[in-house]
Amino acid sequence: MPLAFDITPLPEDLAPALQAKIDQKTKPLGALGQLEALALQIGLILNSLTPSLNNPHIIVFAGDHGIADSGVSAYPQSVTAQMVANFLAGGAAINVFARQHGIALRIVDAGVNADLGSCSGLIDAKVGRGTRNFLTQPAMTSDQCLAAVQTGAEQVLSLYRTGCNCVGFGEMGIGNTSSAALLMHCLTGLPLEQCTGRGTGLSDGQFKHKLEVLRQAVRRHPDVSGPFEALATFGGFEIAMMTGAFLKAAELKMVIPVDGFIACSALLVAAGLYPDVLDYCIFSHVSCEQGHRALLDHFGARPLLNLDLRLGEGSGIALAFPLLRSATGFLNEMATFAEAGVDSRTLGQTSLP
Repeated sequence: MPLAFDITPLPEDLAPALQAKIDQKTKPLGALGQLEALALQIGLILNSLTPSLNNPHIIVFAGDHGIADSGVSAYPQSVTAQMVANFLAGGAAINVFARQHGIALRIVDAGVNADLGSCSGLIDAKVGRGTRNFLTQPAMTSDQCLAAVQTGAEQVLSLYRTGCNCVGFGEMGIGNTSSAALLMHCLTGLPLEQCTGRGTGLSDGQFKHKLEVLRQAVRRHPDVSGPFEALATFGGFEIAMMTGAFLKAAELKMVIPVDGFIACSALLVAAGLYPDVLDYCIFSHVSCEQGHRALLDHFGARPLLNLDLRLGEGSGIALAFPLLRSATGFLNEMATFAEAGVDSRTLGQTSLP
C-alpha cells in the first residue's frame, strides 16, 4: 500500500505563550470555556500567536454504494445524483449555511452512479460508477481505493496552494451510513448494533433489515484487518477520498473542522493509519445517528455543538464555523489587562466559581 504522508504532532513549544496570551485577556481565568481550548488548538495548528483562518473551504465528496441495492436506505441510489445537482444549483442546506458564513464550496464527483456530464462547478474525479455491493464482494479493489485516497489528498493540496488553511469535508451518498457502520465495527471492535443507525430515517422494519444485511456482510468478509483493507472492503469512493483529504490537510498543518458520522468514519481510517491526524481536527458536532457519540468517545473528542443533526454534506462544519472565528477573534482582538487598565489581581487571576 504505497500511502506516504508526513504528519507530525502539534508543536507544544508554542503552547505556554499561547496560554499566557489567553489568560491575560480581560476575563476571569477560563471564563470563555471551550472557546479558550479552541483558540489554543488553532494557534498550535497554525503555529502562530495571531492565527487567522484564511480562505476556508468545505469539499463535498459524492459517491454511490452498491450496498444500496440491498435495501439498506429509505431512498433510492438515484437521489445521490439529484442532490449533486442541488448542490451545484445552490439549493441544499450546505449551500445556505456556507453562504451565510463565508465558506467556499467544492463539489467533487468521487463515484456517482450516473453520467453527470460537464456540469459547471463540478469536479469530475469519478473512480467508478459506484462501489460494488460488499454483501457479495469487496466494495473496491485496492487500486481503486488507493486512487480515491490519493485524489482526496490532491483536492486538498490544490486548495492549500490558493492560501486556504482551513478545510472541512462533507459527503453525499445513499447507503453510506452502512459503510460507516461497518468501518466503525471493524476498526473499533464495538458491537455492530452500537455502530448501526437509521440513516436517512428508516422505519423499525427497515432498520431491522439493514442490521441483518450488515451482519451478513461481516460474515462474508471474516478476515478483514487493518484500516486500508477495511476501507477497500466496506467503504465508498467518497469516504476514501475524505480519508486522503484528512491526511493531506494534517500533513499541510491545516485546521480541519470535522462533520458527522460519515466524515468521522473516514477519519477513523485516517487515524488508524496516522494517529497524529487527530491533533488537527476540531469536531463540529455530535449527530443523532446511532454510533456517532461512541465514535467521538473513541477519538476522545469534545464536539462543539449538539443539534440532533443527521444530514451530512458538511452542514455541521458550516454551523460551527462562527465559533472558530470567535476563538481567533478574541485571541487577536480582545484587550489584555495591561491594555485596558484593568487590575488583573481582582479579575484575571480569579477562576470562575
